[in-house]
Amino acid sequence: MKIKPIKTEKDYEQALERLEVIFDADSNSKEGDEAEILSLLIENYENQHYPIEAPDPIEAIKIRMEEMNLKQKDLVGIIGGKSRVSEILNKKKRLTVDMIRELERILHISASVLVNNYKLSK
Repeated sequence: MKIKPIKTEKDYEQALERLEVIFDADSNSKEGDEAEILSLLIENYENQHYPIEAPDPIEAIKIRMEEMNLKQKDLVGIIGGKSRVSEILNKKKRLTVDMIRELERILHISASVLVNNYKLSK
């Protein structure tokens, strides 16, 4: 087991290749320990070089709706009437605190995601 920091793209690719080889190793083995450490190093490198930004609140709602096989009409009564749901999902109006509370409760989206600012469309 020769583990070293991942500093370059080449190091990263080599680490991924090695992890692929030892991925299914028994967790109580030398290779299992190596896989665990490599995973942490790879995750750290990816967080620094390939950060994933959280979606804006409306995109988060749409993603969760897709995951839960919900349609726009399914939000009627949760965040308002049919026209209000359309205005929110088309970024014509902003979410209110009450809407955020209901969306957090029903869709299980963290309020910390839903309170983020986003641009309204014109």
